[in-house]
Amino acid sequence: MSYTPDPAPLGSLWGSALVATLPLLTVFLTLGVLRWKAYQAGLAGLAVALVVAIAAYGMPAKLAFLSASQGAVYGLFPIVWIVFAAIMLYQVTVISGRFKDLAAVFDILSDDPRIQAMLIAFCFGGLLEALAGFGAPVAITGVMLVAAGFSALRAATVVLVANTAPVAFGAIAIPIITAGDLTKIPYQEIGAYVGHQTPVIAVFVPLFLLILADGRRGVRDAWPIALVTGIAFAVAQWICASYVSVELTDIAASLVGLAAAVAFLRVWKPKGTAEATARLTAEREEERAKLPADAQTVEAPNAEPVGRMTAGRLFMALFPYLLVIAVFSAAKLVKPLSDFLASTDLKIHWPGLDGHILTAAGKVSGTTIYKFQWLSSPGTLLILTMIVVAAVYRVAPGKVAKEMGKTAHQLRFSALTIAAVLALAYVMNQSGQTITIGSWAAGTGAAFAFLSPILGWLGTAVTGSDTSANALFATLQQTAAQKAGIDPTLLVAANTTGGVVGKLVSPQNLTIAATAVGLVGHESAILRKVIWWSLGMLAALCLIVGLQSTPVLSWMLP
Repeated sequence: MSYTPDPAPLGSLWGSALVATLPLLTVFLTLGVLRWKAYQAGLAGLAVALVVAIAAYGMPAKLAFLSASQGAVYGLFPIVWIVFAAIMLYQVTVISGRFKDLAAVFDILSDDPRIQAMLIAFCFGGLLEALAGFGAPVAITGVMLVAAGFSALRAATVVLVANTAPVAFGAIAIPIITAGDLTKIPYQEIGAYVGHQTPVIAVFVPLFLLILADGRRGVRDAWPIALVTGIAFAVAQWICASYVSVELTDIAASLVGLAAAVAFLRVWKPKGTAEATARLTAEREEERAKLPADAQTVEAPNAEPVGRMTAGRLFMALFPYLLVIAVFSAAKLVKPLSDFLASTDLKIHWPGLDGHILTAAGKVSGTTIYKFQWLSSPGTLLILTMIVVAAVYRVAPGKVAKEMGKTAHQLRFSALTIAAVLALAYVMNQSGQTITIGSWAAGTGAAFAFLSPILGWLGTAVTGSDTSANALFATLQQTAAQKAGIDPTLLVAANTTGGVVGKLVSPQNLTIAATAVGLVGHESAILRKVIWWSLGMLAALCLIVGLQSTPVLSWMLP
């Protein structure tokens, strides 16, 4: 039994594309309009994807369900594993009593909660995205913002919007490297193009965060530092991606942005800090009163430091995150170590599925091989980091084990959601539904340059990963560009860039954010807060890429 996806199983490409969008429409309708719980929306979307795959695409039912099983397992490992590890790292800092010192560190930089949100979610989150990716930045910075005094809903929206500009170069530029491997375009060239697109968004993200943190008052009181941080990040991202190293782009941009913010705070102070703190505190208390009794919320540790903040206490407060940076930098950049970690990966040819899914060219698809990264996964590296931190902080193994059990229990519905969404993504991919949508969009000719970021947005919205979006659509973008007489590198880069703003609305990422801040079951509320930011930035990127394909903005390209 074998199956070859047909891009137009219903005869008409546009009609097939319309049917292929039904699983996605089901998820967004049930989640955003009907306000179902995320796991219910994910399971509903999966059911529709299976029906479309079997009834409309003619995919054998056995292969369709096996495809869903592969996606579900991938959702559990490595995705849920990463979220679990990131939250556990945070929990160890809390039960050790050291988190209050970390809060004091950010108070030393600035006692303004709006600026703390920008430094934590954008600069520190960008650094985590550069090193780990795959949801870890959202999970870690989300709990940090709640612990810093933000309401859970506000914290979730802030960290999701912040986790945009760095995504293209996340996990040491793995989305761009993946696109290069598939298209055979040098990934350095793709990275340079991306580095001439995402910085335009990065300039404004800190301003967006001020709006999300405190509305127009936040912008009025603190716009200078937002511009300084955004411009510093964007310039560093542009220069590093173009002339230095694609792999190190986000590391450089995040550190330069943070350094610029810290330096600027030495000569400038925001207005309205006390008032903003009072408003955010009142909002948090109001939210706690409105949440149902069964809602699990993140407790905010006392942020007041005990005694003087010495150099030793400062180092110990930062130790977990300095260790995260050291571990991930070594794992990604020290070649002997990265090669060793990669050598431990186990390739599992998915039973009953591998060898039975063929590409349009008649070749066996490689998507049916599951890579079990038991040691090299960011989640495993975070767990190892957490064990070291627990030992240094002298947290008893029994306390750690108890916290792990508690965290695993809290993650049960999040795990179900992520497994369902990834199962949906695998069914759509391996049945050909995503290719149908992409092929229909690519048929618009030269105008496709204005639409190409939408495919990246769509791919990331479905899978929660810019890397996966490139795996889906990079070669399609390349082919469409060649047929339309457009620079192929531009559209492959556009796919990557469009993906960075699709991550905002991915059910997988919404669930990670909801879990981190303690709003499991309230993903629909978060989606309604971030959807318009995602669509607005997507529209801006479509305009930028479209004009870059014309003499109007072609001068921007390398």
